[in-house]
Amino acid sequence: MARSKSIRAPTTASLPSDLRIPSATSSLVKSFGKLTRQALLDLVFYWLDDRNVQSFPPFLEKDDVDKGEEDELSPYPAERTIDDVRNAYQDLQVRRGGKREVIDRIFEGDWRQGISLRQLAMVDLRYMDDHPSSLRWSALELYRIGADGSPSSDASAEMTACIPRVHTMTFLSSLQQQISPLVKAHYHLARSNVLPITFLRIFVTNSPYKHPRQAPEMLTDSSRVIYVAFPDSCPFIYTSIASSTGSKASASSTQAIATDPRTLQRIVRDAVPVALSAPQKRYSLKATALTAKSLQALLALRGPGRSNRAAGAFSIFADAVVEGSPLDPRPSSTVSPEEYMNHGADRDKENRDQNGRDLDEEPTGPQSSKRARELNSDPQIPKKRKLAVDSRFGTSGSLSSAPLDRFDVRLLDSPRADEAAETDDNPAEQREPAVSLTFAGSDVISGIRKLAELGIVDSERMPSWMTGEEAVSVAVVHRGGRVVQDGG
Repeated sequence: MARSKSIRAPTTASLPSDLRIPSATSSLVKSFGKLTRQALLDLVFYWLDDRNVQSFPPFLEKDDVDKGEEDELSPYPAERTIDDVRNAYQDLQVRRGGKREVIDRIFEGDWRQGISLRQLAMVDLRYMDDHPSSLRWSALELYRIGADGSPSSDASAEMTACIPRVHTMTFLSSLQQQISPLVKAHYHLARSNVLPITFLRIFVTNSPYKHPRQAPEMLTDSSRVIYVAFPDSCPFIYTSIASSTGSKASASSTQAIATDPRTLQRIVRDAVPVALSAPQKRYSLKATALTAKSLQALLALRGPGRSNRAAGAFSIFADAVVEGSPLDPRPSSTVSPEEYMNHGADRDKENRDQNGRDLDEEPTGPQSSKRARELNSDPQIPKKRKLAVDSRFGTSGSLSSAPLDRFDVRLLDSPRADEAAETDDNPAEQREPAVSLTFAGSDVISGIRKLAELGIVDSERMPSWMTGEEAVSVAVVHRGGRVVQDGG
């Protein structure tokens, strides 16, 4: 009797979490190799836990259909029981060694039958926990919309109206319904171990029903992965796409519309608010002009904490350095910049050495003679400058609590006076910026503050988006500092 042929019927279901990637796939070694030895062992112990081992079953002696013929030549023979597998990894944890032996045992021994999509997703999210600045994130604001698609007045009046209640399985099911007609995807939702954030990892692929089948390296292509982060009790979400050139097997398909990074991000951004919506409660997303590699920075600037939208000069109130509020009409409740700066007078006196010289003063010498003459001509210049800088940049000091690694600015002002006059009335008509500036570094705002302290830039004339007060990393400005358009 002839063997019946298998039939692969198209379906809109998502990729199953137990879909296995062959352990011989070379790109898996690179994915697992990003983690430390202890991180790998932590994941293995989680997979072997009694509550999870059914989802991540290791290869045991009873699963060997060859009856040990090939297993005798393997450096990692199949164990008899789950406890034996646990004991093997406990021995690896006790003795010192490299992470390669852990990876080899996983691929050649206990999970030689393949690594599931869920296991690979857990590896990626563990790496994200260990390296929270490994990706670039964009902050998006969630807001209520009315029946006509316009912003709801109730949502703007009450912040709680912009934070929907989410049931995990209902949200994933609704999200899958929105995305499945466009791309085939795998979804993995997990809680961060170090930050008040819930991560959603979405892996998209071309149709698995095409012939011939795609290479297994396609399932490890990080350029097909998009992340959505949901901070706790906050009307913002963060999105990111792994910046990767992808595997060689999928290089020819990276230009496909379904897997183009920008198209992929737009598909997910459009689907998330719809999946969060409910009858009579519709939501949408809008850009906040804030992108950063640091998740801590996004939590500080677009998160649930008190410092949200309280950067720059207003940080003294958000950090509870002084009592009162900038909106309090009573003069007795507010503190002037001079009064705020006086609290450091005693500390400055302690910095003087035995000769009576202030340790914070610049050293005298041939290279600093010009600077010394400037100080002697007007001794109040350093104090005034520091007072002006602190009043503009707030309490962040030399290191910001929300560091931005990149700042993109596009200036619409034309260098020619006649052209500038033509675009003054309607700057939006000038699509091409006259000047584009990009500031990059570990902490851009603190770097601008240092320039102000050195007197290179005037802090009093500096626009608020340069001091971090507007908490943006992308700005399109007109007439020297007025923000006319933001991009996210």
